[in-house]
Parts: sequence; C-alpha cells; structure tokens
Amino acid sequence: MGVSTSSPEKGISVVTVDFPPVNALPVRGWFELADALRAAGRDAEVRCVVLAAEGRGFNAGVDIKEIQAQGGGGLLGANRGCADAFAAVYECEVPVVAEVHGFCLGGGIGLVGNADAIVASEDATFGLPELDRGALGAATHLARLVPQHLMRALYYTSRTATAAELHRHGSVWRVVPRGELRAAVLELARSIASKDGQLIRLAKAAINGIDPVDVRRSYRFEQGFTFEANLAGVGDRVRDTFGKDREGGGTE
Repeated sequence: MGVSTSSPEKGISVVTVDFPPVNALPVRGWFELADALRAAGRDAEVRCVVLAAEGRGFNAGVDIKEIQAQGGGGLLGANRGCADAFAAVYECEVPVVAEVHGFCLGGGIGLVGNADAIVASEDATFGLPELDRGALGAATHLARLVPQHLMRALYYTSRTATAAELHRHGSVWRVVPRGELRAAVLELARSIASKDGQLIRLAKAAINGIDPVDVRRSYRFEQGFTFEANLAGVGDRVRDTFGKDREGGGTE
C-alpha cells in the first residue's frame, strides 16, 4: 500500500498509487506521490512517466475522514499535498501519461488535468463532486479536459463525464476495454520514449512555457475559497453529511 515505482521497459517509469479501498489519499500519500513523480522525472534514463493506480478506481480525492478527524490542520495538509502532487505532474521533466480506470474524482482531476496525455478504460468516469464535499478546487484542471460551459455545469452539479465523452472533446487519447488498458498506455508511452531524451525534456519545458494558464497560481486562487468556506463553517457542515454510509474517503 502506498506509492511505488517500476520500470517495465527502457525509458518508461510507472508510478502506481495504491491506497485501499478507493484511493482516497491521506496527506502523506499526496506528498509521497509528488516525490515519486519528481524522482522519476529526474532520472536521466526515463523519457516518459506513466501515472497509474491499483484497485477499484484511479483516484477518489482526499481522505475526508482524515480531514474530519484533524480539523483545520487536516484541511491545510490536504490542500498543500494536493497542490504539491498536481504541480509534480505538470512540472515533471518528461511527459506524464495518466492511466485511468474506474472513478477519477476530485484530486484525481487535478492529476489527470495536469498530465500530458490520458488513456482510459471504458468504465472510467471523471468528475468534481467538491460542492457535495464541503470544498472547492480543481476547476483549473477540469477546464483543461472539457469546454468552459461544460466544466461549469459539471462543477455546479457534481456530475461526472465518461471517458468516451472526454475522448470526443479531445482530452482523452484512447478509450479501451479495461483488460487492454496497460497495453494501450505502454503503446503511447513507448512512442514518446522512443524520442531523444534531451529533446523530449526540452519539448515538455517548451509546451509548459506557452501554456495560457498558470496552473499553480490558478489552483492556489481556488484553494483560497475552500479556506473561506471552512472559516464560514459551511465546509464542515457539508462534510459532516458525507460518508456516514460509505467506506473510504472523498474528494478535494
């Protein structure tokens, strides 16, 4: 359980998240993930990083039970951890391909929204149920996956979009049966890793440099409203209604 790194092929590093039962990450999990991604990107032999997960779904966001138990300190840690992990994906020195199966919610959107490419299984769903969890955030990243008006409707309603829908919008590279997911991801990663290592790093830096949105600053702005909701008491009020009949955590 936790975050692990493997190298299935030359030039490819796979960073895998495994926090049962639903990959709702505790604070330490977000920082471990950030560290693993940065380490993989710094490895001169690596030309592409795959971000994957074990279990029922790709990511269910933060561990809401941890936040409820720790109060304001838990929220602060979760927000800092999410920001660090999201930035580690975006700033990884080589392209990051997200391998998504099952649910990709809350913090999961922050991860895949900052990835360079997404390959998803047919059962994958994407969404930000933040308003149902007493928080705000990651609209910055959802806006990188779907058009503006759809992003707003999904955000306000907490509804999810399927992998097929995101594929139609051009944000998901391929949608494949669950059993074919890893093969499809490695096919794309292999193509990326076949490029010159120095040049692919320059390409990543160049593309980030022309990005019209500063994702770090934009997400930090959103986080301020999560703190405002918490100070006003509305964050705790909404969070207290969540998870009474569920296992695992929630989203950030």
